[in-house]
Amino acid sequence: MAQKNEWVVGIHAVSELLKQQPASVQRLVFQSGRDDARLGEIKQLVAELGLRTEVLDKRDIDRSAGGTHQGVAAWVKFVDVTKDERFLKKLLDDLDHEPLLLVLDGITDPHNLGACLRTADAAGVDAVIVPKDRSASINTTVRKVACGAGETVNFVGVTNLQRCLQTLKQRGIWMVGAAGEAQQGIHQQSLTGPLALVMGSEDKGLRRLTRESCDFLVSIPMAGALSSLNVSVATGICLFEAIRQRSKD
Repeated sequence: MAQKNEWVVGIHAVSELLKQQPASVQRLVFQSGRDDARLGEIKQLVAELGLRTEVLDKRDIDRSAGGTHQGVAAWVKFVDVTKDERFLKKLLDDLDHEPLLLVLDGITDPHNLGACLRTADAAGVDAVIVPKDRSASINTTVRKVACGAGETVNFVGVTNLQRCLQTLKQRGIWMVGAAGEAQQGIHQQSLTGPLALVMGSEDKGLRRLTRESCDFLVSIPMAGALSSLNVSVATGICLFEAIRQRSKD
């Protein structure tokens, strides 16, 4: 697996990092003169882990780590933990419940990917699937926006997305794609049972082959003047409609 070093900044992101991958932390810095309750929780966790820390002033952390660090930053040696299709197969084989998957077809904006991962974690999604060559990867920006979900969600990169979708369909998983022009609304579509929600890219939506792989296309009812939603917002609406329906079973 490839390794890379980068800064992780922010209370949520660093906290989740310490819980999930403490061995990856090479350097941990706190801002001098800042001692609020949320930072105190991180310091307690650090003490339990026995990690060394540094105290720097805000200007030095800004210069080194950048971003909105909220008084804490970690220099981390990350191993690329993007999962592959073999992992996905084993995951599905071992599930004791009907799968809920999120497929992101070409989400290249790291802010949108991070927001989608955070929503996927909140919704209990079993895996997020992306095409390897048409997606943002999990980097510092994604981890910051995801608030720790970059470490908790199963993130699967596949070489051929259409082939993966066909394999999932052969397992009895229904493909429901979001498309603005679809006649059927998301609330009218059954989202129970084995399910993969398929979301398109920020600018062009679902690619043709991805669209053709879907069993159903749905839209989100729009009452205002705008004709579309940000992909991460649309993902949240679709996922939690699925959760609402599935909670009735």
